[in-house]
Amino acid sequence: MEVTAIVNRKGGVGKTATAQALGAGLIKKGYSVLYIDLDSQTNLTYALGADPRRSGSMDVLIGDATAQEVIQHTQQGDVIAGAEVLAGADAAIDGTGKEYRLKEAIDGLQYDYIIIDTPAQLGTLTVNALTAADSVIIPVQADIYSLQGIGQLNRTIAAVKKYCNHDLIIKGILITRYNKRAIISRDMYSNLEDAAAQLNTRLYSTPIRECISIKEAQASQQDIYSYAPRSNAAKDYAGFLEEFMERE
Repeated sequence: MEVTAIVNRKGGVGKTATAQALGAGLIKKGYSVLYIDLDSQTNLTYALGADPRRSGSMDVLIGDATAQEVIQHTQQGDVIAGAEVLAGADAAIDGTGKEYRLKEAIDGLQYDYIIIDTPAQLGTLTVNALTAADSVIIPVQADIYSLQGIGQLNRTIAAVKKYCNHDLIIKGILITRYNKRAIISRDMYSNLEDAAAQLNTRLYSTPIRECISIKEAQASQQDIYSYAPRSNAAKDYAGFLEEFMERE
């Protein structure tokens, strides 16, 4: 079982879209996938057609339910839903070993892949995701703020590796919402390659182009491959998936 966390401390960089597209692509290849939504905005939960009012990830993290009990089965796959109460997770999840709550909860689940969507804040929820994960994918935009955010995120990942999860790896950095006609996008590409090298990881060679079909697919609760198979986003995410699988 491969557990992958989609992480960035900056919002609006395509974490949820990447989590959904990665999981959908793996399912189309015949793998079993479980999505876990740790974001109080519940965007992934909505996009997958799950019910945020039912017991979900927060109930698992505070010990009120097991992971198996809260799994919802949707047309797009299995998901442990997020909820608005996750916004208070830092205060609600306490005690010794709180960083290991998610890791302990998913131990023994029978899936080929688990994909974790995380909030923008580098708090208890993200630390739980990193502690439970085998690998991390960092979606970024080609701008200076994303470059700064990578450095801050790397410090959190380094701390988790030191204290909670020695085997955690950064699997790659994925450029999202890319516009090759923008000068800043082209200039930042090489900077992101340098940043990836410093983190001992790769910059995926397939950037995800800016595409309205991504938002439309999420609004219609479909994956991008089903909603707009000929769109730039579908083609780009398919290319990213092949790169993702190369490292398996």
